[in-house]
Amino acid sequence: MKRGFYTIMSAQFFSSLADNALFVAAVELMRSNGAPEWQRAALVPIFTIFYVAFAPLVGAFADALPKGKVMFISNAIKVVGCVMMLFGSHPLFAYAIVGLGAAAYSPAKYGILTELLPASQLVKANGWIEGLTIASIILGIVLGGQLVGHTLSSHLLAFNFPFIDTGVETPPEAAIATLILVYVVAAWFNTRIPDTGVEMRPLRANPQYGFVRNMVALLPDFWHCNSRLWRDKLGQISLATTTLFWGAGGNLKYIVLAWASLALGYNTAQASSLTGVVAIGTAIGAVVASMRMRLDMATRVIPLGIGMGILVMAMNFIGNIWVAVPFLILLGGLGGFLVVPMNALLQHRGHNLMGAGRSIAVQNFNEQACILILGAFYSACTGLGMSAYAAISAFGVVVAGFMWLIKRWHQRNLRKYPEEVEHLLAIARSDKHH
Repeated sequence: MKRGFYTIMSAQFFSSLADNALFVAAVELMRSNGAPEWQRAALVPIFTIFYVAFAPLVGAFADALPKGKVMFISNAIKVVGCVMMLFGSHPLFAYAIVGLGAAAYSPAKYGILTELLPASQLVKANGWIEGLTIASIILGIVLGGQLVGHTLSSHLLAFNFPFIDTGVETPPEAAIATLILVYVVAAWFNTRIPDTGVEMRPLRANPQYGFVRNMVALLPDFWHCNSRLWRDKLGQISLATTTLFWGAGGNLKYIVLAWASLALGYNTAQASSLTGVVAIGTAIGAVVASMRMRLDMATRVIPLGIGMGILVMAMNFIGNIWVAVPFLILLGGLGGFLVVPMNALLQHRGHNLMGAGRSIAVQNFNEQACILILGAFYSACTGLGMSAYAAISAFGVVVAGFMWLIKRWHQRNLRKYPEEVEHLLAIARSDKHH
C-alpha cells in the first residue's frame, strides 16, 4: 500500500470515532435536558438526511477539489456542529450539521482510494477501510459512554482554563468539548493526505445564482450519473447489492435490540452490546474478503446476501446468549465478506464512468434512501400490530427475496449480454497489472 493510504485510514478512524461518540453524548445531552424520547430517537435519521438531500452537490464537490482538502472542510463542518451543540443550539439541528459534514466526507474518503491505488488493491483497501470504520464505531460508542460516565466526566469538568469561563458544566457538554479535539486530530491527518494529481472536475456553478439555484442546476448531472451507473451491467449489480446491504445493516441495530429484549430479556444497555458483536463479525468478514477476493470475483459473493436474510429470520429461534454471540458474529461476517468486493467493484465502475466523488455520492444517495425505506417497512410492520418475531421474519424475507432477485438479474445479464459483461470483467482483471 502507498504511504498516503495509511494517512487516509488514520483520518477516517478519528473522524468516525468522534461521530459515534458524539451520538452517545448527544443522546445524554437531550436526556439530561428532558427532551422527549421521540427526539432522541430522531438523532439517527437526522444524521442521514443530508446524505439524501445533498447527494447531487457533495459528489460534484468531492471531484472539484483535492480529496484531502474536501475531507478537511468536511471535518470543519463537523466541528461547527459540535460547537453549536455545545453552546445552546437544539441537538437535533446541530447533529444534522455534523451529518452534513459526514455526507461531504464520504465521497472524498472512498473516492480518493481509486485515485491513489490501482484497481488490484481496491478490494484490500476497502477491507481495511471498512474494518477500521467498524472498529471506530465500536470504540466510538464505548468512548462516548465513558466520556458521559461519572468517573471520566468528573475529571473533565474539574479541568479549568485560567481566566476563561468555558460554560461547560455538565458531563455531556464536557464530552462534546473533548470530541472537538478528536475532530481536530482527524483534520490534522487530512492536511497530510497527498495530492493524487488527478485532474479536478470543476463544479458547474454560476456565481450570479444563489445556492438553491446552483443546487437545482446540479440535479441533471447527478441524475445522469445515477442512471448511468444503474444502466452499467456490473455497476447496477454492485450498486443494488451494496444498497440493499447497507439498507439492511442500517436497520439491523434496531432489530437486534428488539430481538434481544424479547428473546433474551435484555435491557437496552445489554442489548446494545450485541450490536457491537455484529459489528465485530462484519469487521472480520471485511478483512478476510480483503485478503481472499479479487475485483473480477466480486459477483460471486451475491448468494451471501440471501444467506444474510435467512439468518435474520433464524434469529427468532435463538434464546441463549452462548448461541447468540457466535450466530451474530456469523451474520456480521457474511455481510462484511459480501460488501467489501461489491463495494470495490462499484467504485471501480463508478470511477471509470463518471469520477470517484460523483459515483460515491450516487451510492450514498441510494444506500441512505434504502435505510429510510426499510426502516419505514419495519416500523410499519410493528405499527400494524405484528409481533417483533413476525416483523423480524418479514424483514428477513424482504432482504433474502431482493438479494435473490439481484442474483437472477446478474444471471440474466450474463445470458443476454455475455460479451459486455465479460468485457467489463476483463477490464477489472487487466487493471490489476497497472
